[in-house]
Parts: sequence; C-alpha cells; structure tokens
Amino acid sequence: MKAVTSVLVIGAGTSGLALAVLLAREGVRVDVAEIRSDADTLGSGITVQGNALRVLRELGVWEEVAEAGFAFDSLGMRAPDGSLLAEIPDVRTGGPDLPATVGMNRPELAAILDGAARAAGARIRHGLTVRDLTEGTDGVEVHLSDGGSERYDLVVGADGIRSTVRRMIGIDTRPEPNGMGIWRIHTRRPAEVERTDLVYGGSCFIAGYCPTGPDTMYAYLVEEARAHTDLTERERAEHMAALSEGYGGVWDRIRSDIVSSDRVNYTWFESLLVERPWNRGRVVLIGDAAHACPPTLAQGAAQGLEDALVLAELVLAAETVDQSLFDAFMDRRFERARTVVESSVTLARWQLDGVRDADVPGMMRKVSALVSELP
Repeated sequence: MKAVTSVLVIGAGTSGLALAVLLAREGVRVDVAEIRSDADTLGSGITVQGNALRVLRELGVWEEVAEAGFAFDSLGMRAPDGSLLAEIPDVRTGGPDLPATVGMNRPELAAILDGAARAAGARIRHGLTVRDLTEGTDGVEVHLSDGGSERYDLVVGADGIRSTVRRMIGIDTRPEPNGMGIWRIHTRRPAEVERTDLVYGGSCFIAGYCPTGPDTMYAYLVEEARAHTDLTERERAEHMAALSEGYGGVWDRIRSDIVSSDRVNYTWFESLLVERPWNRGRVVLIGDAAHACPPTLAQGAAQGLEDALVLAELVLAAETVDQSLFDAFMDRRFERARTVVESSVTLARWQLDGVRDADVPGMMRKVSALVSELP
C-alpha cells in the first residue's frame, strides 16, 4: 500500500503543476491551491533548457511544448552594434534527441501544465491559499482561506521565492537582491532571429533576446538595480527604449515596439537557497520556495522541474513517510541546486565587479555537464 495517498500542493507554478501531474496520474489524490484567481502567468517569456525538456517529456507534454515554442541549438554572441562575433553550439543537456533550448511564452507553458495536471486527475483550486498547518502523527491538517480544512499525507510548498509555506514552517531564509535589474518586453520576432543572441557590454551588462514562437520573442536589458517601482507604464517603456539606444541590429526594430508598449516588465535579480533539509515534518519545499537564482544560466525553471520529478519518484516508492524520505530527496537535489544557484550568482557578480579574466565559458561548461546528468 502506498504511504502517500493524498497531497496538497500549494502553488500552481511550473514546479507545483509538474508534481501534480506525476502524482495524480499514479492515483494519488492531489489538490493544488493557488492564491491567484485565474491561471494567467506574469512575465513575458521563458528559456527552457534541455534538462527541463527532459522532465517535460516525462510529463507527457513535450509535443505540446515543441509546437508552442521555438527550438534552437546554438547561442549567438554579438557586439553592441549588432555584428555577430560568434555562434556557439549549445549543449543538449536533455540528451541528443531533445533540442538544447526552447524559448516560449510563460502563459503558454503554464496552460500546458495546467491542462496536463487536470487531465491526470488533479484538482486545481484558484483564489485559495493556506491559513494554517497542523501536523499530526499520520498527516497534516490544513486550514484553508475559504474556511475549510482537510487532512493530507503530504503538503508541498511550491509557492515561489516569497513562499508563505516557508515562513509557516519556521524557515526564515529570505531572497537577496544581487544588484542587477532586468527590463523585459514581449515583442515581434524578425525572421532572422532564430536563437538567443547576447551582448555583454555597451550601455547595459547584458542585452539579449530569445524567440518564443513563429512570430514572437522576448527581449531584455540588464542594468544595475534601480528603484523603478513608482514609474508609470509610459515611463517604463521610455526608460527601456533609452537603454536600448546603445544597441544596433535587431535592437533597432525592438526599440520601436518598446516605445509603443504598455507591457514593459521590470524586476530585480534575486537569489535564495534554503539549507538542507527543505522539509519540516511532512511539509516540504520545492522550486523557487527552496532555491532561486538570477537567470544568468536560465536554470531556474529546470531546477524546479527536477525537484518535482525526484520528489514524485521517491514519494510513489515510499513505504513510510519519515525523515529518511526527505533525506533521500536532499541527497539527490541539494548539492545540484546549490551549484546552480551559486554559479548563477557568481556570473552576475563577475559582471557587476567588472572582472575581466573571469572564466565564464568554464563556469557554463561545468554547469552544463552537471545538469546533463540525470537528477
């Protein structure tokens, strides 16, 4: 008999929905509580690396992801004027039968995972969150924001970098800003944009863009973190457009879309790493609730998906629910996640500090080799 027959997942992001698919399709009763009132997802685009695609294939959604996104196998390096300096073959970290990278729109990935979770039998409840958690000898009593309460064998906090569950279980680790801020816009894809191209230098630390579909892409500019929270939509667009003036080539066309946009997004780079273990009793954290990193290696979503895959494997095989289950989870996840977080932060720090002899290619090779291995 399975030790875990009922699970509450708090948070309907990438990690939480992936876990819901993996557990529900094996007959576990899975409820997903999501505080947002609908399935809309903030953010313009996402770069999905091969090791994340490997998990998405295990979820049974790879074909949908491939159709919705834009696959590519190389990385372009450009000068600020737009001229190509190098085209670098990218590592297929998910294996030779998957592309190195897929760019796609975040809401489309969210919709695919939401549909897969519902098809597997998970119950997804929007506009709902947790008010209190009380652990007993054989489960967790959960008091919900709608006044109801239910008992679950396991509770999973997949509620993001500012996790409420993390605070509820007494873990006071908080995200730390890294000193950089990123401006993003979702825009039209010129026909010649067929991969991510990056510029290091110019008026920003990084200027880049990534195709997300046949006609779409997202573009971004990374500068030193500023307090832009009080800017109007028009002022955000004007600021990003002014920053983009330092770049030519495709950026000349992106700039015209920035000027007329009301969807320019700005966030700070932040990082977080909860020391092991990521659980307190039968409540465990995954994804950004446990580890988050600046997007310098584009591994945030991939690491959360790997969390879901490993936790589901261990939970489905468990004969009892005790600390040995969570220790096994940590043995497979902690050092890998820590390496990714620390490497992502280091890359950002090298740029902020202007380190000229930094071994960026060596760092990227190390992480690519690590994530190419099965989690």
